[in-house]
Amino acid sequence: MKHILLAGVALAFSAAPVLARDLTIADVAQLSRVGAPAVSPDGHWLVWQQRETDLAANKGRYDLWKLDLRTPGAKPEKLVAEADVNETSPAFGTDSQTVFFQSDKGGDDSIQSVGIAGGAPRVLLTPKGGFSGFKLSPDGTKALIWADRKPGAPTIEPAMEKKDANAGSGRVFDQMFIRHWDTWANGDRSQLFVVSLGQANAVAVPIEHGLVGDTPSKPYGGGEELSWSADGKTIFFALREAGRIEPLSTNLDIFSAPADGSAAPTNLTPDSDGMDNLPTASPDGKWLAYFSMKRPTYEADRQVLMLRNLATGEVRALTEAWDRSVGSITWSPDSRQIYVTAEDTQQVPLWSVDLKGGTPVRLTGEGAVSAVVPLGNRGVIYSMNSLTAPDDFYKLVGKAMPMRLTEVNAEKLAGIDLPTVTRFSFTGANNDTVWGYAVKPASLKDGKAPIAFIVHGGPQGSSNNSWSYRWNPAVFAGAGYAVVSVDFHGSTGYGQAFTDAIRNNWGGWPLEDLQKGLKAATDKFAWLDADDACALGASYGGYMMNWIEGQWPDRFKCIVQHDGVFDARAMAYETEELWFDEWEHGGHPYYEDPAAFEKWNPVNHVTAWKTPQLVITSEKDFRIPYTQGIAAFTALQRREIPSKLLVFPDENHWVLKPKNSMQWYGEVLGWLGKYTK
Repeated sequence: MKHILLAGVALAFSAAPVLARDLTIADVAQLSRVGAPAVSPDGHWLVWQQRETDLAANKGRYDLWKLDLRTPGAKPEKLVAEADVNETSPAFGTDSQTVFFQSDKGGDDSIQSVGIAGGAPRVLLTPKGGFSGFKLSPDGTKALIWADRKPGAPTIEPAMEKKDANAGSGRVFDQMFIRHWDTWANGDRSQLFVVSLGQANAVAVPIEHGLVGDTPSKPYGGGEELSWSADGKTIFFALREAGRIEPLSTNLDIFSAPADGSAAPTNLTPDSDGMDNLPTASPDGKWLAYFSMKRPTYEADRQVLMLRNLATGEVRALTEAWDRSVGSITWSPDSRQIYVTAEDTQQVPLWSVDLKGGTPVRLTGEGAVSAVVPLGNRGVIYSMNSLTAPDDFYKLVGKAMPMRLTEVNAEKLAGIDLPTVTRFSFTGANNDTVWGYAVKPASLKDGKAPIAFIVHGGPQGSSNNSWSYRWNPAVFAGAGYAVVSVDFHGSTGYGQAFTDAIRNNWGGWPLEDLQKGLKAATDKFAWLDADDACALGASYGGYMMNWIEGQWPDRFKCIVQHDGVFDARAMAYETEELWFDEWEHGGHPYYEDPAAFEKWNPVNHVTAWKTPQLVITSEKDFRIPYTQGIAAFTALQRREIPSKLLVFPDENHWVLKPKNSMQWYGEVLGWLGKYTK
């Protein structure tokens, strides 16, 4: 009788619906993250790298997964997943059966291969000194490797350096960069080498021959800035030549070089002073696609898709008439069209561009597309996420509806209620149409919710429909806050004129847009509590928090300022990428036009500050140095305004470590909770 009763209880529990709950940062920190997809040449297999969080070690760890594309209903399977080892960057060989990848097993970076059926991986290359990444040649016999080495390194093997036992620890410089993003300069440059795989004692051949610069570019560049020609004889790459002007230049050029290292590279874009990047050779060997910016020193200029005839050298601007910026470039297998991603009004769709007319055709709807991989039958596989869903893989063929291939976080998100997102528009500054969105907590059934008014960074960025592991609106909604975010003048995805409008205007039109946008949202959505709001922002958004303190001091109950500019004068001399700060304030250094910087300088209005503020900064942030955060906190403390300072010693401009992210949310939500209902 006892066994029957227990069985009945178990049945009752299993039949009961799972109680819904709100999303937390602990959930987000543990989500699996997919990336770097590769499809076998025969279209049979999809392989990708997948990051899992090792919370105890406070970092992510990567495995390789595979999916059978020919079997309906097939489930993902692990391909290579050795404990405490990172397996990344999969690439298929020509036989569709061999997968090449990067591994850090034993602490040394290596290129390995494994059969698609599994088994023990084979180590192909383990160069001394490590490397950052590799790109497989079209025939699968060679690898293009990038690694940090001293300029002019004759091979990838690092030279032995003699150390003076009596040397001090001081760093000595005679030109900038002295530091970049989160790293002090040590004289190394990311350089290219080509090496044959599977050959004993193969020598890695240097490609750059005297060029001094980083390729891929730092801090964000990767394999998308490099390309093999279809016949494997030529390497195309983007590089900004270094020197005393490096912190003032956005002038990356496209170079070509023989893959055997027999000759020096040729600059294919010597007459372009703006940025040229993402060189991508066509499968038929006839074309090179890339993007080009026209204006030098402006990193957010429009990225126009260019097409170079490799036989004649003729260059055409394919998307000159399209007022959007190309964000990624991928060729169709037949070389007749190019797939690109480009922001468009808070979405990041996939587009196709034909070679003749250059007319873009939108292929996807809502969401943010990335990691596009073509299929042999004119279809594509891509990754996509949104404000309420992390990345998964999808397949698109012709005009059919996209087919979802994976649900990697289905179990982890089971039973979690996610918020609803509603976009809205209003008439903002300059009588322009401005867009924003409001996020309604799933737990809000009636009544009103306090507002988290989030201002994006950039400033040339967007509060678009994409998932974030740093500033995630769904986590704020899970904590009971309604999120409002506005794409002010300066935002991307609305045409270049709208993006350009923030120059010399940091505290003008953007603030007007934010003021009008918040009012438009609270007028439109009855569930927003207009009288119970805090404002938050990072980077430019952090600057705006400091600007709001002095210009809109009575609107918010509290403020969260992360890595924001507090003193424009100090920023002009402390930041590393000088082109950004100088362009944004008219194109001159501070000493030539101080009025341009002082016009929108928060430090000049500290006497008006009154709103309680949480200041967050990081010691490895060299973009907006942590001294800016300390100065803001000092101003708040001296004025006896309720304030708090959070400093991360091991983070840069972004908070990336899992435990630090959880601490960040704990402090931020705690601050909001202290001042809102």
